[in-house]
Amino acid sequence: MKKFNKLESIPAYLPIINVDTDMIIPKQFLKTIKKSGLGKSLFFEMRYDDNNKMNQNFVLNKDPYSKSKILITGKNFGCGSSREHAPWALLDFGITCIIAPSFADIFYNNCFKNGILPINLDEEKISQLSEYSSRKEKISIDLNEQVIYAGNKEYKFDIDSFKKKCLLEGLDDIALSLKQSDKISKHESKIKSIQPWLHK
Repeated sequence: MKKFNKLESIPAYLPIINVDTDMIIPKQFLKTIKKSGLGKSLFFEMRYDDNNKMNQNFVLNKDPYSKSKILITGKNFGCGSSREHAPWALLDFGITCIIAPSFADIFYNNCFKNGILPINLDEEKISQLSEYSSRKEKISIDLNEQVIYAGNKEYKFDIDSFKKKCLLEGLDDIALSLKQSDKISKHESKIKSIQPWLHK
């Protein structure tokens, strides 16, 4: 997992509430267990018409938003089923930060496990940040300082200290387990000496 420290981008604004995981990545694309290749199907039913042609009115199909790394959206983002393919698709598209008034709990936690920073902000601040999207102006995010910089304004955000550490150091679940490899080896050696019949 890539380390997350600072990020700068023109944000894309998707003013929709209750965006569920099936909207983020529809069920027909869940057959793969690979994290790559899902970006082209992100928001499939909104990005493409019935003939699989791009909907030019959808924000992520327009320049410069097609290259946005930051998505600003409505409350309860990521609700619905707990598919981890949803953050995989966002990440593969290039989005590494989502700013919303609220998130579904499982999706929120899955973001951290995949290198995406989800930021909770109240709706008034969301509205202010959306103006930078409409003006095609960059905003920047400093995870270490827990601040969003937009023009001459600063927006502080809260984040769990452990989740913050994992993003800063690029630690997913596997990496966290590997950090304990010495303790695991010592425990296995101890068990082997106490119960050698289990290891024949």
